[in-house]
Amino acid sequence: METILESNKTLLDEIIAGLSAERKSLPSKLFYDEYGSKLFDQICELKEYYLTRTEQQIMMDNISGIVEAIPKNSLLIEFGSGSSTKTRLLLDRIKHLSGYVPIDISEEHLHKSAEKLRKEYPGLDVYPLAADYTKPLRLPKISRDVEHRITYFPGSTIGNFTNTQAKEFLTVIAEECGIGGGLIIGFDLIKDRNVLLAAYNDKEGITAKFNLNILRRLNKEFGTDFNIESFKHNAIFNEEESRIEMHLISLEDQTVRLGEEKFYFNKGETILTEYSHKYTIEGFKELAQDYFTIKKYWTDENNYFCIAYLEVK
Repeated sequence: METILESNKTLLDEIIAGLSAERKSLPSKLFYDEYGSKLFDQICELKEYYLTRTEQQIMMDNISGIVEAIPKNSLLIEFGSGSSTKTRLLLDRIKHLSGYVPIDISEEHLHKSAEKLRKEYPGLDVYPLAADYTKPLRLPKISRDVEHRITYFPGSTIGNFTNTQAKEFLTVIAEECGIGGGLIIGFDLIKDRNVLLAAYNDKEGITAKFNLNILRRLNKEFGTDFNIESFKHNAIFNEEESRIEMHLISLEDQTVRLGEEKFYFNKGETILTEYSHKYTIEGFKELAQDYFTIKKYWTDENNYFCIAYLEVK
């Protein structure tokens, strides 16, 4: 696994490459420093942001079936664990769990959440891992016997990848879990565009703060000189690609510096910060079919969201 220094160098290279491109972009993993993670927790409570409560309701309505799909003596691995809020529904009910490995890029937030979990579940072995989960991982040594590895990837985070990236990521998960392993995954379904747009342009402006926090983080950690006030948040729905796109729009002609690098922005030019793809169930099945078989899936009454249990082929 990369050292912290190598990881920062890799991230810096991604930042420079993204801001140098004809269509500027920044990696969405930059959202999740401690402040960004707290903002995202607030987003999940918003009325417009149906994803979290809908997924939570599906979990609650179908928890027995979801838990039954998980074999005994499994190691539960969660990518992008955040506060592990949704995971508690599983942890409350799964018996004979060999351990829980929450993986998140926001190290401070991760360890605070892990410590809280240890107090709430004294019989559970928790192994927090601060890492970029899109890269190959080296899991911690587990003290109990592990017969199966089950990855939990909620929140429709899979939609943040392009289809090519999503397939590559699913390959990483399949290789990490191995034959007989499984994946519990949440993904957002195609629906009315007005519902989608409202979820990413909330009236309280929390998503705007979340998006703009990328620039604050770059200024703080990488020494850029973004004028935060000269950018604004905007989310659009790209119907052809079936995805929400989050952008930061430059409100004026301006130049941003990063060390010796200079990046020029025209008024109205945007920085793409995130994709959020929306799927059909058949479309997702095709996306995962090289390495996984969908064994079971559950949706809400509006067909807004889907949770599926996939097994490694």
